[in-house]
Amino acid sequence: MNHEDSPWYHDGLRFRCTQCGKCCTGAPGFVWVSDEELADIALALDMPLDELIRIHTRETYRGRSLREKANGDCVFYDQEVGCTIYRARPAQCRTWPFWQSNLHTPADWEHTCKICPGSGQGDLISAEEITRRLNVIKL
Repeated sequence: MNHEDSPWYHDGLRFRCTQCGKCCTGAPGFVWVSDEELADIALALDMPLDELIRIHTRETYRGRSLREKANGDCVFYDQEVGCTIYRARPAQCRTWPFWQSNLHTPADWEHTCKICPGSGQGDLISAEEITRRLNVIKL
């Protein structure tokens, strides 16, 4: 791939999750979950799958999403401990901040770095890995 065909982030970008919760809290949104991800979460929580689905998810126009608390926080985010399902978190969470909305332009990435303390910091993630994460889930 020559430079003209490569993305603007061809040299990679830095990211290390600080588990600050800024991507898990605040304004309401959607955290899409697949059947496989739900099974993994149920296993991690030692909870029956049907109970997990009934209590912690909702059906939407696009599929199943994790529920939120009244304040907009993810149902699995705890202010004191962080993500309570971190090891079993959905692909949408695993691929943050490498979403199309955050990488469309360098200015979008700069904005992401202002709201996410781990973006622009830590490990250098290659352009190939970023592209792989972009293609995991379409948001």
